[in-house]
Amino acid sequence: MSTSSDVSSAESVDDAVEAFRRGEPVLVHDAADREGETDLVYPAGSVTPEAVARMRNDAGGLVCVALSDAVSEAFDLPFVQAAVDHPLTDDHQLSYDDRSSFSLTVNHRDTETGITDAERALTITELAAASEDPDAEAFATTFRAPGHVHLLRAASSLAERQGHTELGIALAAAADLPPAVVVCEMLDDESGAELPPAAARAYADRHGLVYVEGAAIAERFA
Repeated sequence: MSTSSDVSSAESVDDAVEAFRRGEPVLVHDAADREGETDLVYPAGSVTPEAVARMRNDAGGLVCVALSDAVSEAFDLPFVQAAVDHPLTDDHQLSYDDRSSFSLTVNHRDTETGITDAERALTITELAAASEDPDAEAFATTFRAPGHVHLLRAASSLAERQGHTELGIALAAAADLPPAVVVCEMLDDESGAELPPAAARAYADRHGLVYVEGAAIAERFA
């Protein structure tokens, strides 16, 4: 028998998928026993300079673009931990995961410094466009590294890994959008720590956004 909590979780996932289809951001909390973070997550193709400003000002974390495993493979994107030969990468020692998803940092070649809201938005939306028909040669001629947009390489499925990277990609797939999403951690202005889930829910309510638990996404799409 379904409980009211089950129905609420299912509705939240449905609402998140519909918000993505409209190009709107959603708030995704991964899990208390994982990072314990809520990320502001956008479909990459819908990111504007105003969206980048919102992530800087309201979220405060690192603005990253997560790409699906298939797209990352087509672009020949490495994991930084494996690609960089340095003692710092020998033992990453993540308490909540086996590895980091970080890959290269990039700018679009039409940017200057790449850090402004407009230039980051350009890089992000062009990454979404490139992910629709991924080609390594075209990728190399369109973007350059290092840059100011951090790329994350998703695992092949939610069964393998359930970070914000994979949760966002799952929402994009369900919404029939390109396999590229932007994730940015929400931080608490007073403590500097992760924004507590209750505060993240309150932010979502104030701004008319969807808040969804990662476990509900994983249960639906894993």
